[in-house]
Amino acid sequence: MSAETMFAEKRVELSPRRARRGPGERLRTALLVLAEGYGEVTHHQERGWASITFSGTRHAVQLVFAGDAAVEAGENFVAALPDHEFTLYGQLVADAAITSVEHSQLPEPRMLVECELLLLLDG
Repeated sequence: MSAETMFAEKRVELSPRRARRGPGERLRTALLVLAEGYGEVTHHQERGWASITFSGTRHAVQLVFAGDAAVEAGENFVAALPDHEFTLYGQLVADAAITSVEHSQLPEPRMLVECELLLLLDG
């Protein structure tokens, strides 16, 4: 089941599939699936990362959850992210952490989540 059909009833638009998608785009799609289709990626920064034995990319991602159902999905996202087993072609998620969570109630319930992920080249 694709992410597009999984969230069709919520009218979430995920980017269409292309022949070649980079790790950042695949990561954003996986995060939206984990967010149950309610989150919106408002910021994504990607930078190279390397150690003596590994190389990859570090990602800082900001998601917004707006509305009662979305905030509930955001709470689930925060709880699930650190231990989630991602399946990203050619990448291994070595670390995933929530770095910030902000709640507001007016004019509607809203939750801002910031997270950082370290992706390593697999293979």
